[in-house]
Amino acid sequence: MDYDFEFFLVAASIVTGLIWLVWAIYLKFNPPSESEYVEPWPVEYARSFFPVIFIVLLLRSFLVEPFRIPSGSMMPTLLVGDFILVNKFTYGVRLPVLHTKIIENGLPKRGDIVVFRFPNDPSVDYIKRVIGLPGDKIQYVDKKIIVNGNPIKQTPLTVYQGVGKGSDSTGSTLLTEDLDTVSHDILIRESQPAMPGRFVKPEGIIVPEGHYFVMGDNRDNSNDSRFWGFVPEANLVGRAFFRWMSFDWELDGFPIDFSRIGNHLK
Repeated sequence: MDYDFEFFLVAASIVTGLIWLVWAIYLKFNPPSESEYVEPWPVEYARSFFPVIFIVLLLRSFLVEPFRIPSGSMMPTLLVGDFILVNKFTYGVRLPVLHTKIIENGLPKRGDIVVFRFPNDPSVDYIKRVIGLPGDKIQYVDKKIIVNGNPIKQTPLTVYQGVGKGSDSTGSTLLTEDLDTVSHDILIRESQPAMPGRFVKPEGIIVPEGHYFVMGDNRDNSNDSRFWGFVPEANLVGRAFFRWMSFDWELDGFPIDFSRIGNHLK
C-alpha cells in the first residue's frame, strides 16, 4: 500500500538519522585516535543510507510521486499499466503520513486529473477527473453531465478499439468532452444502461465547500462520485501530469507501448 511505503520512508529516515547523529555526538565527547577508530556496522549503514532515503522522502512527499494505473476506469486517457507522475505541490504542500497541509498553493480546476485518498478507505489511492467544484450543481442524465444547468458538450468520434488489458472496452463509443478549457476523450457503452449511481439525484446535487465531484473517463466502468460521494480537499494527493511508461504484458508483440511514453496528460 502507498501509505505503508510513505510510513517506511519516514521511519527509515528517522532511525538512520538518529543512529548517525548519536554516533557523531558520542565521537565529539569521546574522540578516538586514528589507529583506534572503528566505525560500527550500524553506523556505517546508517551513514550510507540516510542521505538516499531522506532525499527520496523529500522528492516523493513534496515534489513528484510516481503511480501505476491499476484499472481501466480512466480509459482512454490512461490505460492499465501506464506509469504516471503526480505533482505533489500543485494543491498545497502536505506533511508525509499526517497529510496536514503546511503551505497553501492552489486548488483543483475542472478537468484536472487528480490522485486522492479514497474517502471510504484512505489507505487506497484513486485517480479520477474533476467534474464539479465547490458550489457547483451536478446532474448526470442519459450519460451526459450537466453543470450548473449547462450540458457539457460531447462530440462522438469513432468506435473504440481497445488493446491489451483494455480490449474489453472495444466497441465503446469514443467521444471528446469539453470541460471549461480542457478537451479530453471519454468512453461510453451505448448498449449499457445509464449509471446515474446511488449518489446523483435527477434534480442534481450541490458540491459542498471543500469538496469535489470526480468521475472516470470510462463512464460506464468507473467507481466514482456517482456511487460514493464527494472527495474532501484534505484527501487530495496531487495532479497527474505526465506519463513516463506504459507496460502491458497482454499487448500484441512487445509489452511496452513506446507511443504512450513521454506524454503530458490532459
